[in-house]
Amino acid sequence: MLSVQGLGLHHSGNYLFSNVNFTIKKDDKIGLVGKNGAGKSTLLKMFTGGINFYEGTIVPEGNITIGFLKQDLDFVKGRTVWDETMQAFEQINLLKNELDEVNEQLATRTDYESDDYAQLIQRMTDLNDLLMHHDAYNLEGDVEKVLFGLGFKADDFKKITDEFSGGWRMRIELAKLLLQKNDLLLLDEPTNHLDMESIIWLEDFLKTYNGAIVLVSHDKQFMTSVCNRTFDINNKKVDDYKANYSKYLELSKERKEKQIQAKKNQDVEIKQMEDNINRFRASATKSSFAQSLIKKLDKIERIEVDNEDVSKFNIRFVQSIVPGKVIFEAKNLGKSYGDKQVFDGVDFFVERGEKIALLGQNGQGKTTLAKILSGEIKDYTGEWNLGHNVNIGYFAQNQEEVLTPNKTVLEEAEDAATEETRPRVRDLLGSFLFQGDDVTKKTKVLSGGERNRLALCKLLLRPFNVLIMDEPTNHLDIQSKEIIKLALNKYEGTLIVISHDREFLQGLADKIFEFRDGRMKEFLGNIDEYLEYRQKESIREISAERSKLQLEKDANSVSAKKIAVEKPSTDNHQPTTLVSKEQKNLINKIKKVEEKITELETEVETLEKSFTTENPSEQTLENYNSKKEELNLALEEWSFLADQVEV
Repeated sequence: MLSVQGLGLHHSGNYLFSNVNFTIKKDDKIGLVGKNGAGKSTLLKMFTGGINFYEGTIVPEGNITIGFLKQDLDFVKGRTVWDETMQAFEQINLLKNELDEVNEQLATRTDYESDDYAQLIQRMTDLNDLLMHHDAYNLEGDVEKVLFGLGFKADDFKKITDEFSGGWRMRIELAKLLLQKNDLLLLDEPTNHLDMESIIWLEDFLKTYNGAIVLVSHDKQFMTSVCNRTFDINNKKVDDYKANYSKYLELSKERKEKQIQAKKNQDVEIKQMEDNINRFRASATKSSFAQSLIKKLDKIERIEVDNEDVSKFNIRFVQSIVPGKVIFEAKNLGKSYGDKQVFDGVDFFVERGEKIALLGQNGQGKTTLAKILSGEIKDYTGEWNLGHNVNIGYFAQNQEEVLTPNKTVLEEAEDAATEETRPRVRDLLGSFLFQGDDVTKKTKVLSGGERNRLALCKLLLRPFNVLIMDEPTNHLDIQSKEIIKLALNKYEGTLIVISHDREFLQGLADKIFEFRDGRMKEFLGNIDEYLEYRQKESIREISAERSKLQLEKDANSVSAKKIAVEKPSTDNHQPTTLVSKEQKNLINKIKKVEEKITELETEVETLEKSFTTENPSEQTLENYNSKKEELNLALEEWSFLADQVEV
């Protein structure tokens, strides 16, 4: 599908890649791994033609289509979510428009025996064949499936895209990309802006995707589940592992052990050569031999081994004084922004030492609650109380707002340090991968991952007995996430964390606060138990959303047929006749069925609304499914009777 040979890319004389070779086949699902700055995103851009100043060749096989998630959104203002998503089918829409034009010409022309008319008939056939090949008449079902999977509700479909945040608009762009069914799909951190449920849905979608995928992600579980091949970018090379991410870790560990041994052997060889050079350099008879050794030494390609063992980073979030048993207690807590009620009626209490994850779709109020508890937001309804001797450390999601742009990394850390922790500043920065000249960088030039690491380091420089952390793993590479998780597992204080990373939360959170539809529900259990419960709920909710859409379509169909029944044809070519007794009976039956449909629709809608506020019992679910089946049968009966009247 795509062949790469002798690939090299350098900047200012330094190579990012050198003599890289590999082939991507149709069913490959490849995860790109490597340190930040290794060139993962750059490689994706090279595949799309976004970078063309390189050595070697990138050759696609035939006319393959390549899809790449754009970061710059160019939505047309005023377009609905549905209409914007339908832009994914640009070529199909062009074919449909052409077919409409051909059909219009066929309907108006009378030169049935002409060659032009025959050509139009042939073009109509060809267009229909093309549209059938692309399954163009089932697109609506595909669009519904993808939008539901990415977290949109049926009511969102008619809303203007301008109403949505950047994160939700990026989901629309992702939906368009998935619907295009490209031969090769390139995804750079596709789980950014997605909540946990949407990540799991995307994971399942990509596993069965009919095409090749190359993706960059710092989500270990996502990579393991989706990918069947792993490219490790390191030391200017691309090592190809025919394995998913978890198996790659095992194989990579074995490889590194061999590298370590090879490096030891090389170090011995280099030391011996250096000793000989120093010994022979001063000798007049052997100086030429020393010079040849120097040239040989210069040509040796030094073996580099990346140390990814995070256990050596013995960092700790230090707890301050021991607080009271109750850390937070909230009663009827609520928050709104103007007319938008984010959440309301929230009751909870948090006890000392608990580790709680706040989960739910973006925009449901997780960050808002974190800001209320940390004192960032003071305008809310209801009440909440802070426990005795509680000392809060807050990690904000947007680190640009909490770092001073013109300070260096070292200055920013030193300002956060206490008298006791000041001597440890450089050591801690080193543990967070700020080494050598890195500490002299201005914070304004740091990447998103570097900003997060610095902010986390600052939290360790002051003792807190409560940590509130909003997306602490955003932009962090896998190694950095493991360092943080190790430190939080050792932390003896209270933790409230917002995260969509399942692997990060496994073994860390022992209680879940779920935010959904303006409410907060407490779930006693770990992340795996919660996800099992939520998966069942999601299936139920998507089923309800689809039923809602189908009911709207059926209602429109019923309304259209009502008009046909209630308003007899006015076609002048049809003779006027009296309505027979049999027809009157049919119309009466139709009215009774319509009353039944209205009653059943009300019952189904009432049950669906109840699902948003309480967990339905098995009996309630059986009743709901029974009512839906009755409704479908009633709609079928109505359609049959209406057809009899029209006859």
